Amino acid sequence: MAKFKQSDKLHNVLYDIRGPLLEEAMRMEAQGHRILKLNIGNPAPFGFEAPEAILVDMIRNLPKSQGYSDSRGIFSARTAVVQYYQGRGINSIDVDDVYLGNGVSELITLSLQALLNNGDEILVPTPDYPLWTASASLAGGTAVHYLCDENDHWYPDLEDMAEKITPRTKGIVLINPNNPTGSVYPRPILEGVVRLAREHGLIIFADEIYEKILYDDAVHINAASVCGDDVLCLTFSGLSKAYRIAGFRSGWMAISGPKHDAADYIEGINLLANMRLCANVPAQHAIQTALGGHQSINDLILPGGRLKKQRDKAAQLLNEIEGVSCELAMGALYLFPRLDPEVYPIRDDEKFALDLLKQQRILVSHGSAFNWIATDHFRMVTLPSVDVIEDAIGRLAEFLSSYKP
Repeated sequence: MAKFKQSDKLHNVLYDIRGPLLEEAMRMEAQGHRILKLNIGNPAPFGFEAPEAILVDMIRNLPKSQGYSDSRGIFSARTAVVQYYQGRGINSIDVDDVYLGNGVSELITLSLQALLNNGDEILVPTPDYPLWTASASLAGGTAVHYLCDENDHWYPDLEDMAEKITPRTKGIVLINPNNPTGSVYPRPILEGVVRLAREHGLIIFADEIYEKILYDDAVHINAASVCGDDVLCLTFSGLSKAYRIAGFRSGWMAISGPKHDAADYIEGINLLANMRLCANVPAQHAIQTALGGHQSINDLILPGGRLKKQRDKAAQLLNEIEGVSCELAMGALYLFPRLDPEVYPIRDDEKFALDLLKQQRILVSHGSAFNWIATDHFRMVTLPSVDVIEDAIGRLAEFLSSYKP
C-alpha cells in the first residue's frame, strides 16, 4: 500500500496556538473535563457579542450576497475602508488599493505568496503572531526574527533589526498593537523602522488588527501615515476583534505608498485574489456599518470597561506570584508573562503548558509558539470575566508553588 506524507513545505510551519496542546485539551473535554481555554483571542465564548447594527445589516443584505463579488470585495465596503484611513490622515489609498479577505489571515498568506521567491527573507518580530512566520515559509521564504525588548516595553530593537537586513530582505513586519505582548509602538519607533525600510528599499507589512483596542493613554499610529509617499506599506486590519465577530472572517488589506514601483507585485496580488474568486460576501456587508457606526469597543476599553478591568486584574495578580513578572499590555487582548528562570528553570515550555493543562485544566499558549527565543514566557488571553481571571490565576499560582520542571 502506498503511504502518503505531508509536503516538505510544511516542515518549517508551526501554528501551536492550535497545536498539540489544544488536541490534548479536546481529548480531556471528551472525557468530561471542563477546560478553561486561555489560548486564543476568540471574544464570543467569553460573552462578547457583536453590535446589533452589524448583524441587522448583514441579514438585510443576505439576498444580495448569493453570488460572487468583485475579487477585491464589494465597492461599498472598500469605500468605507478608504474613508476610514482618510480620517486617519492617510490619503493615498484608493478603492482599488483595498482587498477584502476571509480575515486578515488569508491576506497575510496571499501578500507573501505574491512577493517571496525561494530564499527571500522577511523580518518578523520575536515574539510574533506565528502566522507571519508560517506564511513566509510556505511562500518559499525565510522569516528572520528581530528582537522586541521586554526591558523597553517590548518595542522593536532597531539595532537588532538593522543588523539582520541582508540583500535577500524584502520587507519588515510590524504587529502593532502587538500580539502577544500588547505593546503599542510610539512614533519614534515607527519612524526608525520606516527609515530602515526607506534606506534598504523594503516593504512595511503593518498588522494592525488590534488598533482599536487600546488602554490608558496609549495612542495607535498607523504605519502608513509614517511611511508617506516613498515607502510601500501594506496595512492589515478587520472586524474580528474590535467588533467581536471573529467567526465572520471579515478583514482587509490596503496598499499605500509608491504603488507605481510595485506594479508587478500588485499584479501578482490581483492574480491570487482572482484565484480565490472573492471573500465571504455576507461578511463584507458588515464593514461599512461597523466603520461608520457607534464604536462600542470604546465602552469596553475605557475606565470601567470590561476589557480594561480584566487586563488590570490579570496583570496585578500575575505580578503578585513569586517569580512571575508581566509587562502591562497597552493594547490587544493578551498578557505575555515571564517566568524567572532562577525560580522556574523550564527547559521545555510546551511541557510546562501541558502540565498546567493536565493539573489545573487551564489551557495557555507557551512562549515558543510565538517564536520567542527562550522558554520563559507564556501567553494568556484577558477575555474572561474578572472572577474567572481571579480563579484561573489563583490556580496558576497553586500550580507554580509546587512545580518542578
